[in-house]
Amino acid sequence: MDSIQSKFRDLLAEKGIHLSDRQLDQFETYYKELVEWNEKMNLTGITEREQVYIKHFYDSLSVAFFVNMEEKKTVADIGSGAGFPSIPLKIAFPHLHVTIVDSLNKRIQFLNHLCTQLQVSDVNCLHGRAEDVARNKAHRDQYDLVTARAVARLTVLNEFCLPFVRVQGHFLAMKGSEVEEELQEAGFSLKELKGQLLHTYRMELPEQEASKRHLVLIQKGSPTPAKYPRKAGTPLKMPLIKQ
Repeated sequence: MDSIQSKFRDLLAEKGIHLSDRQLDQFETYYKELVEWNEKMNLTGITEREQVYIKHFYDSLSVAFFVNMEEKKTVADIGSGAGFPSIPLKIAFPHLHVTIVDSLNKRIQFLNHLCTQLQVSDVNCLHGRAEDVARNKAHRDQYDLVTARAVARLTVLNEFCLPFVRVQGHFLAMKGSEVEEELQEAGFSLKELKGQLLHTYRMELPEQEASKRHLVLIQKGSPTPAKYPRKAGTPLKMPLIKQ
């Protein structure tokens, strides 16, 4: 274990997340695969090792600072890209059954390869649009926790993500430094999609510039109305905003 891994482990231990040597090895494998595949396809603009550990891995695991992951069994990650936050969460909490939805098949190929290299099971990587996958009974109203990290504005994310959440389950949107305007804008979509804002958590990444993060926790009160989500592409073009 080198200084970067040691620091990463210690920072997480301060938050009550304790990683084994095997889990640390999995994160290092993740880093190496990410950088190697990033040369062939655009997965991330962050490739410097310590930055990946903090800005991707630690940032992804911040979900567990505010949500009791031991109580969650099923997680869906919408628009996961290179696997954030779901794969770091799976490494740290191996009991999770994870479903990843992404619209770009190349990213799904990377994630399937990554899961093989990490030797993790119970990860289902789906190529498709969130609006289409959420119409499938196997995924609609099914998941304990749904996550999305830096995908779209909250009013759009609500329509992408809340249809996947089981009744009384949670959606956690991972946002950047500014969130107030998005929260105000998202009120109508929350009402339409049976979501209730529980809390907005604020955190900063350790020793990073421009490191403010907001995690928006939403609970779903009843099943998704039949008309949602609308057909693929519509939520982005015509967000649910009260006129």
